[in-house]
Amino acid sequence: MSSQLSDSDKRLLLRLARESLAAAARGEPAPPVDPAQFPPALTRLGSCFITLTEDGDLRGCIGGLQAEHLLYEDVRLHAAMAGLNDPRFLPVSPPEVPGLEIEVSVLTEPQPLRYDRPEDLPRRLRPEVDGVILIHGPRRATFLPQVWEKVPDPEKFLAMLCEKMGVPANTWRKTKLEVQIYQVEKFTEGEFSIHRA
Repeated sequence: MSSQLSDSDKRLLLRLARESLAAAARGEPAPPVDPAQFPPALTRLGSCFITLTEDGDLRGCIGGLQAEHLLYEDVRLHAAMAGLNDPRFLPVSPPEVPGLEIEVSVLTEPQPLRYDRPEDLPRRLRPEVDGVILIHGPRRATFLPQVWEKVPDPEKFLAMLCEKMGVPANTWRKTKLEVQIYQVEKFTEGEFSIHRA
């Protein structure tokens, strides 16, 4: 996907994410900001996922699939939530914050993926390009495109995504699920040598 954000936009979003994460870990609200000072790319509706890692290991990841907030607000909200509300992990403590790496993934609007038969689905996916949402009745789950780096096989990718959704791994083979795809623009503090405080 073509870049929607300049390097200065990305730096600003990463700074806002870190400030929000640090404040959340202390039990405080994110510091006040003046959105009038932000470029238009940050004050449009947008959705993102925030991924926290510690020495390369996942420490938290939370985001939204639908654009319900201005992008800078969505980044601040999900940075705090990734630190405190990922049910797989204990909340981040203040001493941990400097050791965490923040990755921001800004999502395109999810689009339906049309396919005829379950066996056609793996061939319709684009590894390392598409984020995938599976929907089965009231259940839904997603993997960001970054997951392809660890799970490059489309059939295994779909099986793991079914399990994440809380259904048997072979559900995608037996049932024609609703599928949506999206792309992300991702960036990390490491790319910009941002000081972690």
